[in-house]
Amino acid sequence: MPTRTFGHVTVTLPDLHEAGLYLSGVDTLDSPRGIVQDFAYGDADLRSLDLADTQLITGRITGVRSKRVEFEGLNLHSVEISGSDLGSVRWNESKLTRVVVRDTKLMGAALDGLVLDDVLFEGCKLDFATFEKVRATGPVAFVGCVLTEATFTDCDLSDVVFSECTLRLTEFGAGRYRDADLRSNDLSGIRGVANLAKVRIAPAQQADLAEALVADLDISISDD
Repeated sequence: MPTRTFGHVTVTLPDLHEAGLYLSGVDTLDSPRGIVQDFAYGDADLRSLDLADTQLITGRITGVRSKRVEFEGLNLHSVEISGSDLGSVRWNESKLTRVVVRDTKLMGAALDGLVLDDVLFEGCKLDFATFEKVRATGPVAFVGCVLTEATFTDCDLSDVVFSECTLRLTEFGAGRYRDADLRSNDLSGIRGVANLAKVRIAPAQQADLAEALVADLDISISDD
């Protein structure tokens, strides 16, 4: 299985090039059986994309653009999503295993009750996204993502890696962040510093956290 390492985390990726694997082109991700396997789906402009109680297993989604997206109980295993615009997707109560989401827009997305295991978000736009009760049960990394004004609430992001991400006004609410790796990010504009007990930072980032804490507490600094 292909892997990539970020900091102390090694993410196992979907192996879509393994010998003997053939991905069949499909016109829809909906299936009466609730399972779509060994598939390739892409280059689609949709008014809406609604999937519920569905499993997508071993496949590639490329260049999908939809104005309205609703996922409920949509479980992904060994799937790559790239170059897509899923906008303000509502994605609830689902599990993602060995999944890569790359160069995809999920601006304003609401991700609620997701379980992440070997998941990589790379080069994604997640501005204004809300993550609620999202749990990392295995390796997870956000790499080169824009998370401006994104919010994490009641999440378990223990050991998750954020690498070279834009975290401007990103809010870390109550949750578990033990050993989350925040090195290589500008932390001066984050919110919820008091909730980030036992995270990993670089020595040079102490000033960033101090600046963020001052803003969080609305402290006035003057020479008077």
